[in-house]
Amino acid sequence: MTFEDRSREYRAFMEDYLKNIYPQFRAEPQAELFDAMEYSLLAGGKRLRPIFVLDFCRMCGGDWRKAAPFAAAMEMIHTYSLIHDDLPCMDNDDFRRGRPTNHKVYGETMAILAGDGLLTDAFMLAASCELPNPADMSLAIQILAQNAGSLGMVGGQVLDIQSEQRELTEQEVIDIQSRKTGGLVNAACVLGVIAGGGDEGKIEAAATFAGALGMAFQIRDDMLDVIGTQEEMGKGVGTDEAKNTFVKLYGLEKCEELVQRYTAVAIDALGIFQDNSYMIALAKSLTDRRV
Repeated sequence: MTFEDRSREYRAFMEDYLKNIYPQFRAEPQAELFDAMEYSLLAGGKRLRPIFVLDFCRMCGGDWRKAAPFAAAMEMIHTYSLIHDDLPCMDNDDFRRGRPTNHKVYGETMAILAGDGLLTDAFMLAASCELPNPADMSLAIQILAQNAGSLGMVGGQVLDIQSEQRELTEQEVIDIQSRKTGGLVNAACVLGVIAGGGDEGKIEAAATFAGALGMAFQIRDDMLDVIGTQEEMGKGVGTDEAKNTFVKLYGLEKCEELVQRYTAVAIDALGIFQDNSYMIALAKSLTDRRV
């Protein structure tokens, strides 16, 4: 199977799975909440975090389809973070994935609650995943919470907000991005290993891969905010101009070098996994993406 074919298979599978999460609750009186949640959850996107879950499960010899609850949980948490990031009190963005942001359609209050619902429901769904070793579920939930919460993504967002009025050191920028972006990438890769029954060595390798690739991905994202267009990105560009980004710290040329370097580290960590060609290709694709 080619890289493109496997990517299409993973994405098509996840789109179908995500579409079937909330219809069962349509008889509940809070129907507008489900509308708002699905508006953002089903808006498309790269579905990278679910793909990390599915493919790490596959590389560990597991049935990747059974990892769907973990994969969907990752996308739900990622989507909630985007809804909240776009709010006027945060980045104040008008567009996301080529259409108006959630609060522009449903209002700020409903957008906040839609994010809250997606975050909380993600843990309900993740807990339903069938694991080769059921005792690993507590570890999986701990990893998910740690990387999404105050020690991970949310903590990184706080550091980012606190840094807006001053210049940061290299380590401070890394501290922000390794949590803000890297946290969910780390959770996705490690949860994939757990879903596939991988051992501790593979969990460590997945974490190493995720840390390096998360940095490469964020640096590229910072670059695209400068050199990309709204048509290509499907959202506003130039919105990070006043922030402490890697481009502001290093400049575009050095950032390109760092993307290549971190991607190489990520690929090297995949050596422990059999049939890792798809994940290698995915990592490389992030080094020259335009969206």
